[in-house]
Amino acid sequence: MATDAMTADGGGANRQTVAAPPRVSPKIVAATVAGNALEFFDFTTYAFFAVYIGAAFFPTHDPLVSVMLSVAVFGVGFVTRPLGGVFIGAFADRVGRKPAMLLTIALITVGTMGLALTPSYERIGITAAIIVIICRLIQGFALGGEVGPSSSFLIEIAPPGRRGFYGSWQLASQGIASLAAGIVGLALTLTLTPEQMHAWGWRVPFFLGLGLIPIAVYLRRNMPESLHGEAGEAVKNPLVEIRNHFRPVILSLMLIMGMTISTYAAIYMTTYAITTLKLSAAVGMMATVVFGISTWAGSLIGGWLSDRYGRKPVILWARVAIVVLTIPVFMLLVKAPSIGTLLLASVTLSTLTAISGAPSLVAIPELFPAHVRALGLSIAYAFGVAFFGGTAQLVIT
Repeated sequence: MATDAMTADGGGANRQTVAAPPRVSPKIVAATVAGNALEFFDFTTYAFFAVYIGAAFFPTHDPLVSVMLSVAVFGVGFVTRPLGGVFIGAFADRVGRKPAMLLTIALITVGTMGLALTPSYERIGITAAIIVIICRLIQGFALGGEVGPSSSFLIEIAPPGRRGFYGSWQLASQGIASLAAGIVGLALTLTLTPEQMHAWGWRVPFFLGLGLIPIAVYLRRNMPESLHGEAGEAVKNPLVEIRNHFRPVILSLMLIMGMTISTYAAIYMTTYAITTLKLSAAVGMMATVVFGISTWAGSLIGGWLSDRYGRKPVILWARVAIVVLTIPVFMLLVKAPSIGTLLLASVTLSTLTAISGAPSLVAIPELFPAHVRALGLSIAYAFGVAFFGGTAQLVIT
């Protein structure tokens, strides 16, 4: 069943467990995409402004040590992802996708508010660093539980034969989040002085994210519930039932591992460009913008291709292309650092990762029946990203 689930329409084994509504309003998809994008905007903004956050909360005499401490705290946000994945994933399979997604929005709001309002180390000392760490833990818990319910919702409302494209909006919304963060970061670096960026400019994106969260909450409160499984499915204990699906969980975890490393290597391009290649902050932020556009477009292309040709071929050949092209692209970037080679590296990594990643996030929930679907994906995604995404930037640094 695990391999059959990666056919063009997700396989026949599980398709009957959730009946998709005959017509899907664009507003319903927008509610999922907007909420998911905002949560990832708030979480990944930290990575894009790691240089400034490091100086504000982890000041040292060595700028490299400051950056390493900052990206280490970025990794702290992944520690609670498995807990969020298990708790909120099981909650979504027992109670419903909608309440689970409302819960994650509430938690990400708390974490983001803390980051935006916490005074610097210079003003309140070590307390500032402790608060930042707690906020990252809350954000990680929320994100660990977001992907499973939202991905399950998208494929459950999709018309027949369109699961790949609908589900691809999960990863595409992450691209939208990165694009928004990059545009905001680029605008700030072009209009503010370096002193202003270090003093308060890096806080602006977090306040913008907070301002948009009420819109996402309003949209999600008006969503329907997609957990319409067989009679009695929703009252089963997902934490007990998931033990009967050990093989799909392992397969899913391996898929997540592959896409996670290249994703967070691409996200790191902004910090890499500024600290290692010694390019300007504006050029570094342009890599973020390109990453967002490439992830958005690549995800939708990958989802559409997987509906047409099947999940497995799209996942496989995009990964093969990454293996072949990554080292030559980085060799070129190191040999001739410039805006052109930086953007080329960003486009290559992010586009191929998105083309492979979007159908992966569709194929994984298709491996599970409805009553453990959100939990199955949440476990694989949260643990895979926690171990490999949370350490990627520190290792690269």
